[in-house]
Amino acid sequence: MAALASAALVLPLLGAAPGPAPAEAGTGLQGAFAAAAREYRVPESVLLGVSYLQSRWDTHRGRPSVTGGYGPMHLTDARTALARSTGHHGEHGEDARGDGSRPARAPEPVLPPAGEELPERLTTLRQAARLSGLPAERLRSDPAANIRGGAALLAEAQRERGAAPGGDAADWYGAVAAFSGAEDRATATAYADEVFSVLRSGEARTTDSGVRVVLAPQPGAVADASQTAGLGLRESGARGSVECPRTVSCEWLPAPYEEFGEGDYGNHDKADRPRSARIDSIVIHDTEATWDTTLELVQDPEYVSWHYSLRSTDGHIAQHVRTKDVGWHAGNWYTNAKSIGLEHEGFLADPAAWYTEAMYRTSARLVSYLAKKYGIPLDRQHILGHDTVPGTTAETIPGMHTDPGPYWDWQHYFQLLGAPLRASAGKNSELVTIAPRYATNRPEFTGCQKAGEPCASHGSSAVRVYTAPREDAPLVQDIGLRPDGSPSTIDVNDLGSRVSAGQSYAVAERRGEWTAIWYLGQKAWFKNPRRTPVAVPASGRVLTPRPGLAEAPVYGRAYPEKEAYPAGVTPQELVPLPYRIAAGQRYATGGQVPGEYYFSPTFDTSGHTVVRGKLRYYEIQYGHRVGYVRADDVVVRAARR
Repeated sequence: MAALASAALVLPLLGAAPGPAPAEAGTGLQGAFAAAAREYRVPESVLLGVSYLQSRWDTHRGRPSVTGGYGPMHLTDARTALARSTGHHGEHGEDARGDGSRPARAPEPVLPPAGEELPERLTTLRQAARLSGLPAERLRSDPAANIRGGAALLAEAQRERGAAPGGDAADWYGAVAAFSGAEDRATATAYADEVFSVLRSGEARTTDSGVRVVLAPQPGAVADASQTAGLGLRESGARGSVECPRTVSCEWLPAPYEEFGEGDYGNHDKADRPRSARIDSIVIHDTEATWDTTLELVQDPEYVSWHYSLRSTDGHIAQHVRTKDVGWHAGNWYTNAKSIGLEHEGFLADPAAWYTEAMYRTSARLVSYLAKKYGIPLDRQHILGHDTVPGTTAETIPGMHTDPGPYWDWQHYFQLLGAPLRASAGKNSELVTIAPRYATNRPEFTGCQKAGEPCASHGSSAVRVYTAPREDAPLVQDIGLRPDGSPSTIDVNDLGSRVSAGQSYAVAERRGEWTAIWYLGQKAWFKNPRRTPVAVPASGRVLTPRPGLAEAPVYGRAYPEKEAYPAGVTPQELVPLPYRIAAGQRYATGGQVPGEYYFSPTFDTSGHTVVRGKLRYYEIQYGHRVGYVRADDVVVRAARR
């Protein structure tokens, strides 16, 4: 019964790769898996499945993940990762709440203690070196050695649970759970369930080193959760306290709601969503900090919060704020009041600091669950990056955040969400969706380690846009980001001249291998070769200024008109951003939204209210970030297909 129950909980992620074709088994990376499996008597399918969940078989040229994991098996040596950052929410004195009705506060940085002892899940490379006899440096840099080290760890985990190496894949469920490094049974079980889901479906892909690796489907690989009983794992708390799908490991680690100082409080707002206001978006962040530092920051009562944190090593989730309540994470109060915030352990400016497949898949399961629960569309105007949240006023635009950055694999993420970025219209469509091939799309960036210095070449979701159809043309300028008129740059945090996978734009012109889109009030060109396109034809709706109107202003929040505010509630100014849509320009719209403002400047919730007016807005993909235009200023129609 335990085996059947566990299997039933693992629903396949939509869009998973199926039915792989045979591959050459004796050479290259595929041969390394076969050889290590024979040496340590680990079923090859299990070794391949674990490695897929860790790295999708990529080598990352020996560079570590966000938690210091190396190679196809993600063997961890995370000491250096602890010193990377103190968390992006403390940068530049940013007001994560983004509402002028109360004074802004910024958190103090949380530093990891010197000499802190690391959990075993962050030190598996040293264990692999001891078991395999291979030097640590070789385990970091040599993919075949890394696979051998991972096989040695799996074999040792099998022996420690009292079972002999060898046998069928189904006999290795407990060892796979132990390999996760999780300290609680729910996380270890969720990790093993995910590996066995991969075994049953099979996978095949070309890795970042250009080699094809195949895992043939193993439909008989039945997960047996009873094998985790003897692993010495602690039991998790009651699941009833968290809002997560049953297919993931999720714990409740609450963010404090406390009053302090003279009428000040933190670190989120009580609300009654969706009864009080609709939840219409999910914001994807990266933490710019390690897991432990992230948890310390969200438990600081003074200012920032988000709803969920996701751990890189195994995809484990911690929920901090009820989805009915409002987290302080996006820097735009309108967005905060209508969104759910997810923080992913990672660093945007380190292209080598890659995210594990375990975290991508867990995140996709959580987002799918939340999107279904709240009716949130699975597109880039509702599944937002923090880097696509607009500034609230002209003054706030330069300080808005840029995570999860150009190295988050949006195309793969939407494949896991079951909403792949595919063509949905004819080749002369009026709309296009950006969809580069992540592994081979490698735009140049600077500033990852030091200002002006080139970043390491890496796959990316980003595509650069120019003022003319040639690569030596000036980059498109963002007047809001650079009000002094200075040119855009290729700095990893400069969003003024790039688009990202999944974003949709109206086509302004086509010329040979180049496509122009309407972007930031101007034509923006990107190279779109027929054989290796970076955009696909799309369907949807577009808007343009209504007849007789020379231009329509763009706003960073969709607030109601002044007359809608009741007595005692100060009306929020309807201040447009320094952006305009000129007559004849067209923009993709994510739909209509009401003018709405959540008034909650005090710890005492009795005076909190949602203000709604007659004004309606349309959300648009204006530049890299979204924006809002008044419904009265525009006309909307279906895009030509």
